Amino acid sequence: MKRIHKGDEVVVIAGRSKGQRGHVLRVMGDDQLLVENVNMVKKHQKPNPSLNQAGGIVEKESPIHVSNVSLCNKENQPVKVKVRFAADGAKELFYLEQGKEVKFRQVKKHS
Repeated sequence: MKRIHKGDEVVVIAGRSKGQRGHVLRVMGDDQLLVENVNMVKKHQKPNPSLNQAGGIVEKESPIHVSNVSLCNKENQPVKVKVRFAADGAKELFYLEQGKEVKFRQVKKHS
């Protein structure tokens, strides 16, 4: 099950961008994410006059594996999110904070 969705704030916990945080721009497949201003690469781009694009070296985000990021709580600390099912069959995401469960998000029930 996908625990990270578009718009979530995440922190990188492994790799060359470790410690950086940003919002998820796009979820690519089951295991790749595009995170804002994280895992930046330089790309050599040819000019394209029909699209009015200039050539040169452009910096852009590169996909990062979902295992290298963690969701952030309200204090921007990385947390491990767990899943449980509610009585109506909907999935609830929660994390533990000082021994108490804190609700993170409720995923709608699929019909």
